[in-house]
Amino acid sequence: MDNIVDALNNAYQEFLAAAAGVLEAKEASGGQKTIATDAALENFKQHWELFRVSCDRAEEFVESVKQRIGSECLVDEATGSAAGKSGQDVTPALPPISAVRLEQMSRAVRWLVIELQQGSGATGVSSQTHPSAPFDARFSEDAAQ
Repeated sequence: MDNIVDALNNAYQEFLAAAAGVLEAKEASGGQKTIATDAALENFKQHWELFRVSCDRAEEFVESVKQRIGSECLVDEATGSAAGKSGQDVTPALPPISAVRLEQMSRAVRWLVIELQQGSGATGVSSQTHPSAPFDARFSEDAAQ
């Protein structure tokens, strides 16, 4: 995580320096368009793109951490280990399920979401499960696993 923060900070500092370079070149040219102002603008554009890439990488990292934390919390809640960790003696309303089963269901839901995002949900294909999904919740023998 530190390297992502450092890369973002460095990209930001270089972006600010490039912006300052544009202002300095513009002032030195008296507001006229010159080779120096064009070069400063091109440098600014490159650093702007690099900064955007660094921001995208940081955002992807944050999203992946959020998903991982959410998955861990979901597994803890579903398996009943959350109550044991916090020292609470809470009886869950639903019986706990295995982490493996929860992962299988999560994978199946992800495939359905992907299919819907790709537009296949409108064609009726979403009623079929993806080949890598290990169960189909419509059938009682799969739901009992």
